[in-house]
Amino acid sequence: MPKVLVTGSRGQLGSELGELVSDEGYFFTDRDTLDIADKDAVARFCDENGIDTIINCAAYTAVDKAEEDLENADRINHLAVKYLAEIAKEKKIKLVHISTDYVFDGMNYRPYVESDPTGPSGVYGSTKLAGEEAIKKINPDHTIIIRTSWVYSSFGANFVKTMLRLGKERESLGVIFDQVGTPTYARDLAAAVLHIVPQLQNEDVQTYHYSNEGVLSWYDFAKEIMKMAKISCQINPIETKAYPTPAKRPHYSLLNKGKIKADFNLEIPYWKDGLDDCLRKMGERK
Repeated sequence: MPKVLVTGSRGQLGSELGELVSDEGYFFTDRDTLDIADKDAVARFCDENGIDTIINCAAYTAVDKAEEDLENADRINHLAVKYLAEIAKEKKIKLVHISTDYVFDGMNYRPYVESDPTGPSGVYGSTKLAGEEAIKKINPDHTIIIRTSWVYSSFGANFVKTMLRLGKERESLGVIFDQVGTPTYARDLAAAVLHIVPQLQNEDVQTYHYSNEGVLSWYDFAKEIMKMAKISCQINPIETKAYPTPAKRPHYSLLNKGKIKADFNLEIPYWKDGLDDCLRKMGERK
């Protein structure tokens, strides 16, 4: 029986993994039960429980707050990831690390492939990239990095829940139309991770991209949420400059998923199917 440590168990992806897994060999931890920035504590946990795989879902994801909280963002997104990679190498443990489209500058004209130059424009993306680079430098066997984008779930706080709440409170909303990418239903990503883990055999660290299939803007996403939930709120397209934020968002986040589909014989659901499933699970699909 595999012995798998899942960090960030209260986040969107960690929560979805918790629902999909019935195996007693999975250990779900959060920051209150295991501080992943404490290398000794993590190493001890792995020894005591015979861990052979780590799925790192933990991250500092408050993109705007990170601009003024570099120390904590770096601690979780970079240093803790470095420690996990060191432990994975020392103890011959498989490692799956979740990263982000924010490692790119968002100025591409075609879907990003894994080898495209990175260029984060904020603290969140910079610290996530530093975590990626630490893993690659340490280079533990059977380790992969999965970059994803626009994650939502029936768990936690996310764009879908915000739109549902505001749509019921207001007659109209302005939503950005000039940022383009693809939503990722965390449950679909969780299923993909569970499909991939038994197949990990790579010697050098490999990077992959995962989101649901399709392409759209935040405006399009909001329109479909209202349509599926039968909420009468009017959605109006606005430009990014009309909604300034402390951290700059990528204008283009489309990820090319050819590599992950080919290497792991993976089928990826269409974004509307993921949204439909999520809304049904929340009791919001009308």
